[in-house]
Amino acid sequence: MSEELPPTGDAPSGAARDAAADEVRARVSDADAWATACAEDLEAEQDRRRTRYGPPPGSAAEELRRLVDTVADKLSGLQSPLFGAVAGPAAQQVVKQVVEQAKAAVEPVIERNPDVFDHLAAAGGELLAAYRSAVQHQERRWTTPDSDSRDPRDLGERPDEGDEGTGGTQRIDLD
Repeated sequence: MSEELPPTGDAPSGAARDAAADEVRARVSDADAWATACAEDLEAEQDRRRTRYGPPPGSAAEELRRLVDTVADKLSGLQSPLFGAVAGPAAQQVVKQVVEQAKAAVEPVIERNPDVFDHLAAAGGELLAAYRSAVQHQERRWTTPDSDSRDPRDLGERPDEGDEGTGGTQRIDLD
């Protein structure tokens, strides 16, 4: 909004100028009050949702970082009977070293390309949806007893029973 006073005919009197300025300030303060009320309502709604549903999920990069940390913690704390009593501490040290090297390799990639992981997560979701659709279609074909919807390949038949070299022509019996 502009804080400019509306133009008037001749030079306005001091009282008219003050009244116009007060009107402009009132409009500006009304807009500020509306924006403040909206911001407060939004904050209250976000707090209510956080209380009810927990914290919102982070980005794919943050989730990958948490996954790497969790796997690293699990592998570091793993006590394997395969290592034996003698090799146990040395094997755990090797596992910790490998985990730390993996984290050191993954962290810079996550830091440089956080949007790539969001993109990969979305692409993975699309691939999962396509796979699910294909499996459901195939299951429908297998479980539907209707013979019209069956594929000739499933029956061991060829779609055209004509000669091999004629390009799919068939003999028609007109009798």
